[in-house]
Amino acid sequence: MANMMQFDLVSPERSLASFQVTSVQIPGADGDMTAMPGHAATLTSLRPGVVKVQSPEGDKDFVVTRGFAEISADSISVIAEHAHVGGDVTKADLEDVLSAARAAAENADADDKDAAEKFVADMVDLLDAMD
Repeated sequence: MANMMQFDLVSPERSLASFQVTSVQIPGADGDMTAMPGHAATLTSLRPGVVKVQSPEGDKDFVVTRGFAEISADSISVIAEHAHVGGDVTKADLEDVLSAARAAAENADADDKDAAEKFVADMVDLLDAMD
């Protein structure tokens, strides 16, 4: 179908989604972006946030920490370090990720300090948005 594209979301633990969609909004490292059928080929890294999917069966949300998204004209694949179905995730599910991120930021060398602190800030923003 010309107005549909394949969406796949996987994490190391499992495959969370694989179905046809009309659009996918992802939390890209440089800002949110929406992929729709016919999108130019793109590879982007993810920041912690919510992947918002629109499909004929309704809207679905997935919470991701970080990873990558590969977008083409007819598909989008999201590979996430940690991913949860939006309605099933709780703050407690992400506390370990935040704790590990804080420890990594505290121990990061000068070259990696900014990126590590940005990840912590993005995780805090994600958890605050879950209130």
